[in-house]
Amino acid sequence: MISRFLKIFLFSSLTLFSSCSEAQSPDKEKINQEPVEVPLENGLARAYFASGCFWCVEAIYESVYGVEESISGYAGGHTQNPTYASSNTGKTGHAEAVEIIYDPKKVSFSTLVDVYYGSQNPTQINGQGPDHGSQYRSILFYQNENQKSIIENKIEELQKEYSKPIATEVMPFTIFWVAEDYHQDYKKRNPNNSYIRQVSNPRLAKFKEKFPELLKENRK
Repeated sequence: MISRFLKIFLFSSLTLFSSCSEAQSPDKEKINQEPVEVPLENGLARAYFASGCFWCVEAIYESVYGVEESISGYAGGHTQNPTYASSNTGKTGHAEAVEIIYDPKKVSFSTLVDVYYGSQNPTQINGQGPDHGSQYRSILFYQNENQKSIIENKIEELQKEYSKPIATEVMPFTIFWVAEDYHQDYKKRNPNNSYIRQVSNPRLAKFKEKFPELLKENRK
């Protein structure tokens, strides 16, 4: 319910800054759009990331201490009310994304960016692992100049470790569209799904091995 309310709020806020239409090119939108800053609610903040299949990313963030909830959805595109089917065409500009609801007193935005890079190939263009297409591209969304600075500094440091360019897009956050109900908590509800066993589980395991100190299971 909170996230669906947020969608309505952000859509109203977005109209104050810029208009979305299919006629606009993605590049033009990136230049013209201003970031929307989501206010704290009950002491909780929200952050938005795209890093390949949202089934994988949702589960990773939900394992992190300080994260209250992770919601699958779509962001970064130029159409309204995207769906799984429409985003998979690559024509909407949207990427599979997650909304992270977190307690900033327990985990910082900077740490959430570290989590973002904790299990992905940062140089893979338009995809992660076996998933290919613009809907699986990597995007870090910022809501203010401080977050933008954190992201840019992280990328600058990370680039020193790779010979290929970091493929992550850095975009102002404007709106998040909640995905269909069956995508929510998909890994938890479908443990025997072949994709979950072959792709999501290894990716989560990779993250847990790299950042054991960030896990809820180790902070009880």
